Amino acid sequence: MIDEKTYRQNPLRIMISGGGTGGHIYPAIAIANALNDIQKDIKFLFVGANGRMEMEKVPEAGYDIVGLWISGLQRRLTLGNLSFPFKVISSIWKSFSLLKKFRPDVVIGVGGYASGPLLYAANKKGIPTLIQEQNSYPGITNKLLAGKANKICVAYPGMERFFQKEKLVETGNPVRTDIMNSDNVRLEGLSQFGFRSDKKTVLILGGSLGARTINNTLAEGVERLIDEDVQVLWQSGKFYFDEMKERTVHIDSEKLRIVPFIKDMDRAYGAADVVISRAGALSISELCLVGKPVLFVPSPNVAEDHQTKNAMALVSREAAEMIRDDEAGEHLITETLKLLKNEEQQKIIRANIKELAKPNAAKDIAHEIFTMIK
Repeated sequence: MIDEKTYRQNPLRIMISGGGTGGHIYPAIAIANALNDIQKDIKFLFVGANGRMEMEKVPEAGYDIVGLWISGLQRRLTLGNLSFPFKVISSIWKSFSLLKKFRPDVVIGVGGYASGPLLYAANKKGIPTLIQEQNSYPGITNKLLAGKANKICVAYPGMERFFQKEKLVETGNPVRTDIMNSDNVRLEGLSQFGFRSDKKTVLILGGSLGARTINNTLAEGVERLIDEDVQVLWQSGKFYFDEMKERTVHIDSEKLRIVPFIKDMDRAYGAADVVISRAGALSISELCLVGKPVLFVPSPNVAEDHQTKNAMALVSREAAEMIRDDEAGEHLITETLKLLKNEEQQKIIRANIKELAKPNAAKDIAHEIFTMIK
């Protein structure tokens, strides 16, 4: 967080807004990094939502951020919903103030409710805006903002169903660059997590916040994997970590590692033979890049069931396998073991998923931004 009065005018000023989950935050940081790689004298200001993870992760990446008093609408009647109109008005008012003080050349929205007020205000002031949509089914914020946006960078084909075709650029999703080296750090990854190289390893990812269904299924069935001589690297998410440790406290095995969050994802991917994951857009883009056989368990608790649509875009090309959330408890462990034992199917998935990778997404988006400014 910074004092809004300390802004310094640079030759080029860019504001980036969005967040709420890693799926919005990490692409935003990747875009800023790509812009910095091309031109060094850029002044950035990120705008997020107070109390959300971007207020921690963005400063860790070396960028300034200001928070808005904003949150999403809940599906049930809550005090938060009653205060929502006031949050929107407050955030739009603050956004106009930020734009006046920072005077950006362009404003970028990466999705999530934090991007709504800022891009709305930027559009009203005639400042060029670019939207980056990660999913195969856009969120409500980006749908509302798309009409006034100058460009819309998307990850999937066929997005003219939702956006004006002439604004679309299919760039793919920007991801953290460190994972591109995962194949070369397999042994380092296994060693870091205390695993052996002569055993199969499963990596479990429930997104940056964790996933209740995946965690429950593993808590009840992880011993089946261990009994089959499988090593398990399990990212539970910080909200579920203590509970999952308690539910597996009776398992004394060197083949099980439960952690709240994995920072060195290049080594985690490198160590993995098979990945179990939610089907968020960022996770899919990373898995395409590292080329790992994956079993998706899409979250049902997202707008328009877009994670299932994300996953099916890969399943239809035999680039992944999928199990419905309501079937995971019964089938996830069995299907994971089946995939681990089927080397031919792993080979097919690895080949097909790599064909969908877009390693230059962040750079391509950066070039679109510079084109807009010029």
